[in-house]
Amino acid sequence: MRVVSLLPSATELMAFVGARGSLVGVSHECDHPAGVDALPKLTRPPLDHHSMTSAEIDAAIGRHLSETGSLYDLDTRLLEGLKPDLILTQGLCDVCAVSLNVVQEAAANLSMRPRVLSMNPTTLGEVLDCAIEVGDAVGRGDRAREGVSALRRRLARVEGAVEGLPRPRVGAIEWLDPPFSAGHWVPEMVRLAGGEEIFAAEGEPSARLHWEEVFAADPEVLVLMPCGFDAARALREARALPGLEGWNDLPAVRAGRVWAVDANSFFSRPAPRLVEGVEILARLLHPGAFPDAPASEEAARFVAPAVR
Repeated sequence: MRVVSLLPSATELMAFVGARGSLVGVSHECDHPAGVDALPKLTRPPLDHHSMTSAEIDAAIGRHLSETGSLYDLDTRLLEGLKPDLILTQGLCDVCAVSLNVVQEAAANLSMRPRVLSMNPTTLGEVLDCAIEVGDAVGRGDRAREGVSALRRRLARVEGAVEGLPRPRVGAIEWLDPPFSAGHWVPEMVRLAGGEEIFAAEGEPSARLHWEEVFAADPEVLVLMPCGFDAARALREARALPGLEGWNDLPAVRAGRVWAVDANSFFSRPAPRLVEGVEILARLLHPGAFPDAPASEEAARFVAPAVR
């Protein structure tokens, strides 16, 4: 089977079910596991976000979507040449991948008429179900079910370790300027890790916030997870936050419990590494319950109250 993946999470799922070798093309953002970025790339971004601030990225994305209806371009000529049997995509978020209607229209015009599998999970359980769906689609259903069972056992171990412990009030922030709550599967991840998410409900979309709302909610732990950023980039973006009026009065800031995490790897993408994200959160919320767990600077970085 020849498979094209138009989003990073689908590429990770292909590797998870043992079908990485069936991939013949990926999106420009597919970077895990190592080596997949060498495959032909079927999408192109409209802007280079590496030199832009969060506010500039937000404004540019809004303009581009309103003008074109799709944030990314799809190389239909390359798609035809790759002759895929299956195209993996999603319709949940136009910022995360090429728009579903663009993919469907392109697939309908291909000579081989491939199957289009659109995955739109909004909870952690649905993400794991998608792994099985991909496994079944590529003839690796047994491998997928075994892998998902192992992931569920890891989640159960975390739940057991934090059972009965106090649940801190957690503010997970998906974008910093303007601030957005972290919705969909993130509130569930916070709950499994032993916390109480205060800005979003499980399975519900992310929503725009104001920093005044964040300050008024008095989060005891603040986890900064800008979508698409690693921990180092998130930490750089966070350097402007101490300049906001009210920042130093936050319980999370006073207690030294503000963290910038690798959202790109462990929180933003609906893929198996979300389970590792739950484990990371649990160590941040309840370090005493995981005394032997290794600390990873790449996954989470402390945001000092006085950082400028």
